[in-house]
Amino acid sequence: MAEVTIPIGPQHPALKEPERFLVTVEGETVVGADIRIGHMHRGIEKLAEHRTYIQNLYLTERICGICSFTHTTNFSQVTEEALGLEVPKRGLYLRTLVNELERIHSHLLWLGVAGHEMGFDTLFMYSWDDREIVQDILENMTGNRVNYAYNAIGGVRRDISDSQAQEVLRGMDAIEERMKYYVNVALNEKTILKRTQGIGVLKTEDAKRLCAVGPLLRASNVKDDVRRDDPYAAYGEIPFDVITADTCDVHGQVVVRALEVVESLKMCRHIIKNLPTGDIRVKAPRKVPPGETISHTEAPRGEDIHYLKSNGTDKPERLKVRAPTLANILSVAHMLKGIYIADIPMVVAGIDPCMACMDRVLIVDKDKETSQMVEMDVLRKFGNEWYEKEAHR
Repeated sequence: MAEVTIPIGPQHPALKEPERFLVTVEGETVVGADIRIGHMHRGIEKLAEHRTYIQNLYLTERICGICSFTHTTNFSQVTEEALGLEVPKRGLYLRTLVNELERIHSHLLWLGVAGHEMGFDTLFMYSWDDREIVQDILENMTGNRVNYAYNAIGGVRRDISDSQAQEVLRGMDAIEERMKYYVNVALNEKTILKRTQGIGVLKTEDAKRLCAVGPLLRASNVKDDVRRDDPYAAYGEIPFDVITADTCDVHGQVVVRALEVVESLKMCRHIIKNLPTGDIRVKAPRKVPPGETISHTEAPRGEDIHYLKSNGTDKPERLKVRAPTLANILSVAHMLKGIYIADIPMVVAGIDPCMACMDRVLIVDKDKETSQMVEMDVLRKFGNEWYEKEAHR
């Protein structure tokens, strides 16, 4: 049977963000896949070099709308390490609380999107309705449902009152009751089983070889979690279990995320009941001494890494972000092989991709043997010339 190459994207109904997947098929079976990234590149790393550390808190929050707090936590941590700041314990606990609330809303969002991709729209409507509980809690605590502006260099911006703490506990009780249904659905619902079991297989050795992260890695039976392996914020003082699955397929990813929500609910309760007293923040200087620091956190999608190079000014010399989707994209190309065309959206959705987080652009100058940093005015000039040329086509 002849091989046929099919482009999926950049614009495609199955993709929530523009990205190009070039799949090679024999009949209905995928035999090869090539993924081209770069369609959602926004130049955030370059923009960070021209903004102060305070401004970059808001910039890094916009790397991703779903796990925005993870990125500001990372950026706060690399800056605090470079400054030698010690964040008050209460601030660390509140930072951890919002990270776990964000994980709950992200996993419930993913559960709904996965249901939609497999034609189970009732699950989509149920999970997104229950997600509103945690969204209301986040809005009450921070003032925003998305991009909370809650982190600060040196701690967090707002304390939590007794009434807000009680609202968190009530919300956790309500979501925990609903999670009994979702866990049962993940384990036994025929629609989910037929659309996920044996689909997108990523064996344990392949997951390690391809450097998968997050729920994707744990669904391949690898017990790896930054919160446990290299604790940050208050995670070293909070008991929780690292959830894994041994099915090594999309169904394992469903189960891992459902059970991780249950663990996050327990962690949020523990934080509220053991919240230390004292300050939530220490004052940070505007200028950061020269140095290099790195931080990694366990985002809802997996390990998120921020690297900072400071030069003694109030602006970074270099900020490098490795989002979890970028780490998982090689695994996607591997998991697509051997599946049916109809299962492609399910496998891609299985990693909970955020293309805007991942996308990078590489500029190659064939006339020069050595690479050099491209200044912002050169990029702006290049962009203006390109768009002007396109406009006159």
